Amino acid sequence: MHANFKDLPDDARVWIYQANRPFTTDELNELKPQMDNFLQQWTAHGKDLKAGVEYPYNRFIVIGLDQTVAGATGCSIDASVRFIQSIEKAFKIDLMDKMNVTFKNGQYVAHKELSDFKKMAKAKSVSPNTIVFNNLVTNVGEYREHWEVPASESWHSRFF
Repeated sequence: MHANFKDLPDDARVWIYQANRPFTTDELNELKPQMDNFLQQWTAHGKDLKAGVEYPYNRFIVIGLDQTVAGATGCSIDASVRFIQSIEKAFKIDLMDKMNVTFKNGQYVAHKELSDFKKMAKAKSVSPNTIVFNNLVTNVGEYREHWEVPASESWHSRFF
């Protein structure tokens, strides 16, 4: 069952997929109904899952799941991963590569390979104060409070 992401409780589980480039307006207009349809039909052992989605900066897909209704299982998680992989293929976009870093560079959102981000840190092109997207958050509350943080407050801090 599809829910409004803003209405999900803080303890709702969250999955964050970062894209290697922004989605275009046309792509989002095509993607959103597909995602809504997927979430409407998403189940675990025959039970509807109450989930919502948002697309911050047109660069991320953030799925939240209220586990008080029903929790995700291996099969339901596999189904969501297959759906994300179908988005990758349809839009020729990378959403699953965890070896990339997305961060704010002034008013822009930048995306670099992890090795390039490390080099930028060493060269002081980014600093501990650079706002990074900590995609390791595990629930909606952490996402709301600790997703966009200075690198010094994230796993990225080890590069400084």
